[in-house]
Amino acid sequence: MESNQLQRGLKARHLTMIAIGGSIGTGLFLASGGSIHSAGPGGALAAYAAISLMVYFLMTSLGEMAAFLPVSGSFSTYATKFVDPSLGFALGWNYWYNWAITIAVELSAGALIMKYWFPDTPSILWSALFLALMFGLNYLSVKGYGESEYWFSLIKVATVILFIIIGLLMILGIMGGEAVGFRNFTVGEAPFNGGFMAMLGVFMIAGFSFQGTELVGIAAGESENPAKNVPKAIKQVFWRILLFYILAIIVIGLLIPYDNPNLVNGDIENIAISPFTLVFQKAGLAFAASVMNAVILTSVLSAGNSGMYASTRMLWMLAKEGKAPKLFSKVNKRGVPVNALLLTASIGMLAFLASLFGDGAVYMWLLNASGMSGFIAWLGIAISHYRFRKAYAAQGRDLNQLPYRAKWFPFGPIFAFVVCCFVILGQNYTAFTGETIDWNGILVSYIGLPLFLIVWLGYKAVKKTKVVPLREVDFSFDETTVSK
Repeated sequence: MESNQLQRGLKARHLTMIAIGGSIGTGLFLASGGSIHSAGPGGALAAYAAISLMVYFLMTSLGEMAAFLPVSGSFSTYATKFVDPSLGFALGWNYWYNWAITIAVELSAGALIMKYWFPDTPSILWSALFLALMFGLNYLSVKGYGESEYWFSLIKVATVILFIIIGLLMILGIMGGEAVGFRNFTVGEAPFNGGFMAMLGVFMIAGFSFQGTELVGIAAGESENPAKNVPKAIKQVFWRILLFYILAIIVIGLLIPYDNPNLVNGDIENIAISPFTLVFQKAGLAFAASVMNAVILTSVLSAGNSGMYASTRMLWMLAKEGKAPKLFSKVNKRGVPVNALLLTASIGMLAFLASLFGDGAVYMWLLNASGMSGFIAWLGIAISHYRFRKAYAAQGRDLNQLPYRAKWFPFGPIFAFVVCCFVILGQNYTAFTGETIDWNGILVSYIGLPLFLIVWLGYKAVKKTKVVPLREVDFSFDETTVSK
């Protein structure tokens, strides 16, 4: 029996872990070392704190809309209802493409990680295995995704907490020899190395690190009691981000001098010198590299799993709204949009195969085109929330009736909008600052922007859509898309 209904199978604990787990990944475990190396511990801390604040405001904006209108199309639907259908169309396809390509990235990363234990095995074997695992977890039911994401996230959270505890014990000299104190915050050019431009570079890295936090908005459409559980998950995000990211950066900055050459080389092929591994080894944990390898593997699988889920649900919603072929709106008896899932998985697989042939040039272009997608989605959230609240007031509705109300409106969405624009425009500022302008660098970094504008304005021209007047904004919610 086929229906057109998703199912509310995500519990409060799933939603909380999806919100937290979305922001903890290779950005924290690997890229944080490079951030401290380039901007110093103080510079990295300031950049991550500013991006954390922006993400907090984005999440409260998304939380207000998702608690009021819990739909799986999330910010695509919100932009359609509160701003302009053409913006919703472009945001939806932009987000679907972004996560479909992310699946390919995670398949490549997963294969590289497995080489640590099995150096002589072919990469395609592991990638095929991981693709089958991600597909299987999403094919089972929404509960299959929620449960797997819960445990993936729990492993990441436990690792970060353990890291912070061990790190603080080392700083105080209780573990790993003498107390380090604050001396690494004042070594050389620390705490601020490389000035403002280095900090701007870290802004970009920090922005990418937090991508995925908005998944809670997509998951709201299939959560039990979203009016209660979405605000609960959102409220916890700020404190968890503060705890995990800010404390982790402080611990790394205090324990490892910013000029340690190992910090700049920690990547997926060299997990032995990730800042987390270095600190664990300093504490005398000989098996640190192997453990961190396993943790980073769960991060990669978690990101791929979430990518598969998010892009499938976005494509399903686009089809429901008539913005994608109707066949993708079909849902099986377990509430899974199988056709949308099959297309998403095949795009991820094709993009991965593109990375294996030739010199991977096609794959790099696909990747570059998705580079800005997450930030564009965040811009869409900020704009939609601003218009949502303005329309809500214009129609004389009572703010006290909102299941969750974002604090500091309109400062929140405006601040998030400004910081997001700043990060997008500064994506590759070095391409403009050399003796000659690096046109290839500009094209590679900013290709996502014109592509988004072409889709947005193209749909606007064809369908002749207009910005929805505030008094005509439709706040109704089609509950028939989700079965209780």
